[in-house]
Formats: sequence, C-alpha cells, structure tokens
Amino acid sequence: MRRLFIVRHGNTFGPGEAPRRVGVRTDIPLVESGERQAAALGEWFAREGINFNRALSGPLIRTRQTAQAILNASAEPCDLGIADFLAEIDHGPDENAIEDDVIDRIGHDAIAAWDERAEAPDGWQVDREGRIAAWRAFLADVVPGNSLLVTSNGAARFALLATQALAEQARRTGRNLKLRTGAYGEIEQRGPDDFTIVSWDERPK
Repeated sequence: MRRLFIVRHGNTFGPGEAPRRVGVRTDIPLVESGERQAAALGEWFAREGINFNRALSGPLIRTRQTAQAILNASAEPCDLGIADFLAEIDHGPDENAIEDDVIDRIGHDAIAAWDERAEAPDGWQVDREGRIAAWRAFLADVVPGNSLLVTSNGAARFALLATQALAEQARRTGRNLKLRTGAYGEIEQRGPDDFTIVSWDERPK
C-alpha cells in the first residue's frame, strides 16, 4: 500500500497584508506564520510516526521551504526531489494581483468553479488536461510506502481529478478541491486503480 500526503505550502502574506493571487511567476518565501505552519506539519507527521520513502516538491521557494521543514522534523528524513508537475499555475492577467481585484475582474462564480471543479477563469494558463495526465502518470508508478508531495493550491486540486475513482469520491462527498495554506490531504493507494481519499484540507491538530 502507498500513502500519499499532498501538502500545500504555508502562508506567504503577513498580518495586515492584502492577499494576492500568486502563481508560478511570483516566487516569494514563507512569512513567519507560514514557517510556523510548516513546522507544525513536520511536528504532526513526526508525532504520528509518519516517515517518508519519497519526497517531492514544486520548484518555488515556498514549497521547498515547507517540504524541507517537514523532512527536518522526521526521524528518518529522505532526500527532497523537485517535480515540475507540482509547480503552481500561471494566473495570467491576475498574477500577483490583490485578491479583491481578481474577484472584481472575474467574479465569485468563476472562483467557485475553480475551487469546486478546477475550471480555470479566462486568461489563466493552466493546461488542465496536461496536469491531470501528469498526476495520473505519477499515480500509475506504484511505489509502496509514504510519499510526501508539497505543492501549491493551483496544482494540488488536480490530484483528485486524476482517476475516475478519486473524482467520484470527491464528488460524492462534496469535497472542495482547494487546500488551505498549511493543510494536507491523504490518499491511500492499494493498487493501480484502487484509491481512497482518507482526508483533504486538514491542518495539524
């Protein structure tokens, strides 16, 4: 059996700072609260006795910082690899724009469609089918043990659309595809087509 832990990086905006829609072209580090979130994830995995046979991160500094904090807390840390399929999307004309301004441009319905069905708003560069195919290829390479995948909100959601079984479970349970900062999801894989969504959008307790 393989357990996949899909983690979104920690906060990149400080108190009082207006959130922005940052994507692959905006490579910013974690702020202090994001570092705490990353440390909390590492402490939680260590406390649960979860070590990783494989760890992959997107290329942005915020994902690499989060992944390294998790591995630093592990009793048996593995090396961290970088995977392009975990890279954040490009928000096109909304890249690095204040969130309220993004909503003014595309509307609340477009944000809901993105969070619920991964339907990208006009102008965003996503390659939906390519991302689903990349997740599907990763899932097809069944390596037993625990895998850590640290990514961004735009990329993580496609894991739940990569197979019919995962998509049906997500739809049946009414799961939002979004992950909050510092949150994780767990998927159990018992075979090439045997998947269970154990949790999604959970933060360490």
